[in-house]
Amino acid sequence: MSEDRNTDRGEAVPDAPTPVGIDELLERVRAGYDRIGPPEAAAAAEAGALLVDIRYGALRDRDGLIPGALVVERNELEWRLDPRGSHRAAEAVGHDLRIVVICNEGYASSLAVASLRQLGLHRATDLIGGFQAWRGEGLPVLSAATST
Repeated sequence: MSEDRNTDRGEAVPDAPTPVGIDELLERVRAGYDRIGPPEAAAAAEAGALLVDIRYGALRDRDGLIPGALVVERNELEWRLDPRGSHRAAEAVGHDLRIVVICNEGYASSLAVASLRQLGLHRATDLIGGFQAWRGEGLPVLSAATST
C-alpha cells in the first residue's frame, strides 16, 4: 500500500500511486513485451499480423500511409480493436490476433500497446521508431493522395 499523497488542494488521497515520469513509464510498459523493428513488422504483416496506424490525420497526409495498415485514431483504438466491442473493426477477430501498433516515432504506440494488452490482446506489440523508422528502412509507403 502506498502512502497518502496530497492533491493540489491539500487533500489527502489514500493509496495514490507514486508519480513517475514518462520515460520511466515507457520503460516499465516496454518491459512487458517484445517490440519489433521495421523489417520484423513487414514480415509479421506478410504472415497475417494487423498493422495499425494510430498517427493523426495531419501526419498521414504529410508523410503517407503504410499499404495495408488499418488506420485508427488513437482516441478510438480500444473501441475499434476490442474483439468483444460493439464498435470493433472487422479486422478485430479475436484476442489472439497479432497486432503491430504504429505511431510516428514509437512512443505513443508503446502506451497504446499497454492498453490493448489490458483488453486481453496479448500479442499486441509496437514498431520501434514508428512510421519514421519504417520509411527510413525504405519499406513501402503510399502518399495519402494516392490512397484515397
